[in-house]
Amino acid sequence: MATLTTRVLDQYDGIPVEGMVVSLEAHGDEEPIMTLHTNARGELEEALLQEGSGGHYRLIYHVRDYFLSRGVDCPLLDQVPVELTLARGANEVIVLLVGPWGYSVHRDSGRCHDDGSPVRG
Repeated sequence: MATLTTRVLDQYDGIPVEGMVVSLEAHGDEEPIMTLHTNARGELEEALLQEGSGGHYRLIYHVRDYFLSRGVDCPLLDQVPVELTLARGANEVIVLLVGPWGYSVHRDSGRCHDDGSPVRG
């Protein structure tokens, strides 16, 4: 079964993003499957997708609302959409590094060795 979660880091202040709204939509749907807020670690308390069969999805990060709540002007970004395809059985963590003027996204498979170190590749 496929699972999906995210982590968000604030490049402007160098901290995990707390309180950002993150929504998940299935490809072609306008209503979110789920909407959650990031915690003090910049993570979600539960997965956005649990026990899914894979498919095409869109994550929507509400960037402007987060920065405005911190008193930081965010003239360029409002919402950051990230479209992805999950394979059946995938365990994906999408990491967003964001500032008021730009962002980068990468995938962390979440795979670890028995000692907790990440599996590379």
